[in-house]
Amino acid sequence: MATYSRLTRVSAPLSEVWEFHSRVSGLEALTPEWMNLRIESVTGPDGEPDPDVLEAGSEIEMSMRPLGLGPRQRWTSVIVARESDEDSATFRDEMRGGPFATWIHTHRFVADGDETIVEDEVEYELPGGQLGRSASPLAVVGFEPMFRGRHRKTKALLE
Repeated sequence: MATYSRLTRVSAPLSEVWEFHSRVSGLEALTPEWMNLRIESVTGPDGEPDPDVLEAGSEIEMSMRPLGLGPRQRWTSVIVARESDEDSATFRDEMRGGPFATWIHTHRFVADGDETIVEDEVEYELPGGQLGRSASPLAVVGFEPMFRGRHRKTKALLE
């Protein structure tokens, strides 16, 4: 499976960075406008609609229409793990339905004094069986500008 990762340093305490990334509003703020994201619904682990915090078991139903081209693409993401302590925090979401054969996104946050190291790691596979697996490393062409923008926006909003 192909992997993409990006790391950046944010001049904000871990608690603030973690809180920002723990809410669906963080996802909305960090998704580039050209993706035309629409959150269709958010359900907490106990079935409650629109939870304040995306705990393990939360499910996000969304759709996107990149660059305004083609039909809207549906995407279901489930928070499968969430852990934090005073020095670090992690959550992982997995695509349960959407445009990729596999999408596992791990978000890591590590306190470093008054700053936070933010890392995104995505394990993914394009659809199409063996052909998709072979072409998956090429997806970095799209991931790099998207995640560079997400990290730049994180810094702009939290510093």
